[in-house]
Amino acid sequence: MNPAERIDQYIEAIPDWRGTTLANVRKAILAADPEITEEWKWMGSPVWCHNGNIVVGNAHKDKVKLTFAQGASLPDPDGLFNAGFNGKVWRAIDIHEGDTIDESALKDLVRAAIAHNRTKKKASARAKA
Repeated sequence: MNPAERIDQYIEAIPDWRGTTLANVRKAILAADPEITEEWKWMGSPVWCHNGNIVVGNAHKDKVKLTFAQGASLPDPDGLFNAGFNGKVWRAIDIHEGDTIDESALKDLVRAAIAHNRTKKKASARAKA
């Protein structure tokens, strides 16, 4: 089974608001850039990638958590990050039942993560040269 199919299964197995929310944010993430790929990592987590990991999405008991791999390095002018401020690298968005998320702002944040990954990739290539 490919990662997209596993993510489909994961979302379908969540019968409440968390499944719907995860499906909606997945759609927004994929709409941010046509080159985003989906992966299945870390014992069962949907991960969206482009030149490296962008964001991990998980349904928890009381929330859907979107964890941005390099969130501490990303601009967040719309204030989407609301969790993970103690970490040095990652930042997260916790979505609780009844919360709405600005899809346009989420797409902008995903694009910023892609741009950050590209910059890191170029810096790494220069360092190897």
